Amino acid sequence: MKSMFVLAQAAPEHLGWLSSKLLGVTLTSAEWVLWLLTALSVLSIAIMLERALYFARHRLAHSEALAVRLTRGEFEAVREAVKGRSGMEAAVLQEGLAASSHGADAVEQLIASVIARERPRYERFLSFLGTLGNNAPFIGLFGTVLGIIKAFHDLGSLSAKGGAIQQTVMAGISEALVATAVGLAVAIPAVVAFNVFNRQLKTLTSRTTALGHALVGSLRSEAN
Repeated sequence: MKSMFVLAQAAPEHLGWLSSKLLGVTLTSAEWVLWLLTALSVLSIAIMLERALYFARHRLAHSEALAVRLTRGEFEAVREAVKGRSGMEAAVLQEGLAASSHGADAVEQLIASVIARERPRYERFLSFLGTLGNNAPFIGLFGTVLGIIKAFHDLGSLSAKGGAIQQTVMAGISEALVATAVGLAVAIPAVVAFNVFNRQLKTLTSRTTALGHALVGSLRSEAN
């Protein structure tokens, strides 16, 4: 133990210029990493709430019933049901019914363009949640590494012996590991929310496509 302590004290004297500069940078407190993770956590929660409200407000609750009405040719009833509504499903029905006089092929192309236009509005901010979920643990790990470097540097410059040395090292390492825990705490909800919203978007796109097929099929049957 004594020999390790002597080496820890002597090591900084043998560092090169670049190593000493980098060591000076890494010896800064890792608390800024915790503040960064806290800010990212608050931002991710705000995005989750905003996306949840957006998905809830921009969907049709009874799209299956509307699809049945479309197959029956009840276009006026469907037009009234989606009047004033917003979202991918409503936009497809509103614009598809408005262009029904141009024929089934034109409506089919219009539906594809409406889906392509509306989908990015649902995907807004989802890339941030995915990126945060993948990288927050690494940000926390970076803070842990900084904390451990500082703990061992403090050990090398400490003149105390025995229990004081152990207390200094253990306290520094335990404080450093908090950054990893916080990084995981930030990443897990972000990953869960990202997967949930992507699943909802896939379901919504499938329902919208089904409504479009019902409308196009009804128009083609009327044309025949």
